[in-house]
Amino acid sequence: MLQPKKTKYRMSFRGKRRGLAYRGSEIAFGEYGLKAVTTNWVSSKQIEAARKKITFMTKRTGKYWIRVFPHKPVTKKPVGVKMGGGKGSIEEYVAVVKPGTILFEIAGVPKHIAYEALRKAGHKLAVKTKIVAKEF
Repeated sequence: MLQPKKTKYRMSFRGKRRGLAYRGSEIAFGEYGLKAVTTNWVSSKQIEAARKKITFMTKRTGKYWIRVFPHKPVTKKPVGVKMGGGKGSIEEYVAVVKPGTILFEIAGVPKHIAYEALRKAGHKLAVKTKIVAKEF
C-alpha cells in the first residue's frame, strides 16, 4: 500500500477540490494514458487495485508508470465516539485528483491491450476517466 515514508506534519486539513490540473496533465513517459475527468480523492488501495489490473491485463509485458501518489492523510474517529476529544487517527492516505490529471501510463504493449487494461483499471478508481494516446 502506498504511503509517504515521512511527513513534516502528521495530519492535514481536508482542503478544497476545485479547478483543473495543469501539472501532470500531459503524457510524459508512455504511449497511452488514463486521464481523470472528474475531481475526487483516490485512495492508496484504489491505486494498488488499478495497478494490479494493469499488470494482469498486460501479462507483465511493456512498462507502466503510476503518475499519482497518495500524500494526503485522511483521519477518522471510531464508531460510537462522541464529539470532542480531538482529531481522529489516520485511516488512509489519498491522492487529490483534479480533472486533467494523468493517473497511469502504459508503453510497449499493443493498442487494444493497452486500451482494455486502462479501461478496466479505470473501473477501480473513484474518478471518471478517459483513455488518451500520445500525440506524435
